[in-house]
Amino acid sequence: MRETDFLCDFCRRDWTQAAPVVEGHHGACICGTCLQAACSAPQPGPTPFRCSLCREDREDLAWSRDHARLCRRCREQSARVLGRDPDSGWKR
Repeated sequence: MRETDFLCDFCRRDWTQAAPVVEGHHGACICGTCLQAACSAPQPGPTPFRCSLCREDREDLAWSRDHARLCRRCREQSARVLGRDPDSGWKR
């Protein structure tokens, strides 16, 4: 598999070293740019949805873009993963 085979489920851009990604279940991905937007977005109220990363039915919507939804737990876990990776250059 090549980097261009991995697309962010939120913006559909392919993975590059300049835009790192975090992988969820079944190949789902969120790029650092979308994760940054999710971390700075206002928090919506409880809404039933299926998280695009963990694929669980949730009510703690943290962020959505087009058809993709992100739960708060996945947002926090993804932020920790990228924040610990010194090569990613990602900052919350």
